[in-house]
Amino acid sequence: MTAPVPAPDAARRGTPASPRPPRWLPRALLMTVVAVYAGIFGWYAMGSLRGLAVNVLIAFFLALALEPPVVWCVRHGWRRGLAAAAALLGSILAVGVVLALFGNLFVQQLVQLLSTVPDIYASFQDLVTQRLGVALPDSDDLLREVLTEFGDDVASGALLVGTTVLGGVFAALTVLLVTYYLLAAGPRLRAAVCRWLTPARQQEVLTLWEVTQVKVSDYISSRIVLAALSSSFTLVFLLIMRTPYALPLAVFVGVVSQFVPTIGTYLGGALPVAVALTSQGLPQALAVLAFIIGYQQLENLYFSPKVSARALEMNPAVSFLAVLGFGAVFGALGAFLALPIAATIQATANTYLRRHDLIESHMLRDPGRWREVDGGTGGRRRGARTEP
Repeated sequence: MTAPVPAPDAARRGTPASPRPPRWLPRALLMTVVAVYAGIFGWYAMGSLRGLAVNVLIAFFLALALEPPVVWCVRHGWRRGLAAAAALLGSILAVGVVLALFGNLFVQQLVQLLSTVPDIYASFQDLVTQRLGVALPDSDDLLREVLTEFGDDVASGALLVGTTVLGGVFAALTVLLVTYYLLAAGPRLRAAVCRWLTPARQQEVLTLWEVTQVKVSDYISSRIVLAALSSSFTLVFLLIMRTPYALPLAVFVGVVSQFVPTIGTYLGGALPVAVALTSQGLPQALAVLAFIIGYQQLENLYFSPKVSARALEMNPAVSFLAVLGFGAVFGALGAFLALPIAATIQATANTYLRRHDLIESHMLRDPGRWREVDGGTGGRRRGARTEP
């Protein structure tokens, strides 16, 4: 009995000359379809969970900022959960006390300021017309145009506002709960993460975690102190100048100048200058502008180095680019968190990257000036005076 003759190579399954498809093709097509649908579902899920991810990120940074008082309470015999609740509730209570002390006056002056917006706009319109010869539309015309364009959406706008308020309350509760759980977990959370890593990786992760915690905590606490100082000095000056609505303007200057990176000083100072210009006159506006510029120099030279000595040690150009980059990618939250994140990256790079001594070159110093040379150990030493 003779053995069966095998098929010629040209006619084998999967070869170019074979009319039958290869055996792996159906499985490959099925896996491709599954991968496409999984990718679409993942993209949709990421879009839907974006708000939750932002809330978790805010809670994580709040937990890092509140970690020092929690550790202080634990060292004095408190249980971790009770210390976390005390730190979180204490922060909320402090904010509530500030709002209770100044909230009523703030709201009253804010309402008065909003009621005088048409008069301020009319004064600004007359000033622009007289100085530049440019005719701006009247406030009534602007209001009529807005109502014409958006009047049909009043009901939907009211519904949107109500939905936004409920969403904000839910987001705030989510942030507070997640912050408490992160604070209460503490070392247990870090231990759970490190169990998935090798000992060498565990040390790197814990070092990075500690650096991030120090940078974020110092940054937020220093911003709060500097905002309080800026608001207090601005309030005293505006009261001396008898500028109307001194309290809300001072709070606006303090908060915006410290919590809006890079351009916050200019944004915060523009409003009190505009109010002084329209309600008091050009000399008072110039005085307010001079005070804001002078206080900014005082803050940069004295207050900020004292308050935030450990918070951020970064080149101003790097800070500016970090704010622009994170703001473009992640929006307002990214712009606010850009500086502590960039400082953490810089500190991590300084920890793990090797630094070398500098060579002698005229490109590394200005002629005829004392130069500072990085010694490669993280410190700085004075060099010799160079000749031109």
